[in-house]
Amino acid sequence: MKMSAGALLTAGLWPGVLAAQDALAPDISFLCVNDLHYINSNCIPFFQKMVMKMRIAAAGPETRLLLVVGDVTDDGTPPQLMAMHDVIKTTALTPKYVIGNQDWTTDTDRRFFDTIYPNSINYTFEQNGWQFVGLDSTDGVKYQNTSITKATLDWVDANLPKLDKKRPMILYTHFPMGEGVTYRPKNAEDLMNRFKEHNLRAVFNGHYQGYTERTVGDYMITTGKCCSFRRDNYDGTPEKGFYICKSRDGKMSREFVEVDRRQPAPATKASI
Repeated sequence: MKMSAGALLTAGLWPGVLAAQDALAPDISFLCVNDLHYINSNCIPFFQKMVMKMRIAAAGPETRLLLVVGDVTDDGTPPQLMAMHDVIKTTALTPKYVIGNQDWTTDTDRRFFDTIYPNSINYTFEQNGWQFVGLDSTDGVKYQNTSITKATLDWVDANLPKLDKKRPMILYTHFPMGEGVTYRPKNAEDLMNRFKEHNLRAVFNGHYQGYTERTVGDYMITTGKCCSFRRDNYDGTPEKGFYICKSRDGKMSREFVEVDRRQPAPATKASI
């Protein structure tokens, strides 16, 4: 019987785990934030608080990386995209972005995101011996009943074989990859199956704005609470913030850092 990627992971039989049992993963730490949904200047005081908290959280010399996991803005307009770019720049961290469905301007137009956040669609980089893979999981502006595009799957097919199967790897993308999580793309399993021979240690996602975790041993597939002034969490929790992600002795963990959004501001558009 053929087992799904999720079933392999749950059973502890993920091939990448077995292949890398003797490979020591170096310690690493970084920040991860999802679903900021910048709308207009009314959001700035909240994001100034976020920046201050990020600077404190990244006080150690090893924590200089920030993963921004999609939906940077609410409408994908140039003023929104540029404003959030300028906010993130003040963290003094190295940001790595992936696009969210609301970073598209229209269902066929993402050129402003591509211009303001270049080289942020499908890419890899290395940090302290870890391999990071950032992928576009969007299907235009659609927020549900989506499919990961052929362009992304083709990119993975062309580039994943170039990466070391034994070295630890982190995947991050906007839409949730965990089995049973709301808004998971219809072909998410097709994507995850492509990683089963690799030493995948964690998958960080957004879009479902709430805490979910699918984890066995050293492996986590997660979504996070949003860090938005105007959007609500789908799991009903009130807290907004980001995560400090750490690996010690090859085991990945994350700690939530809350950003207080309680301040007066005029009402704007409702959530999806």
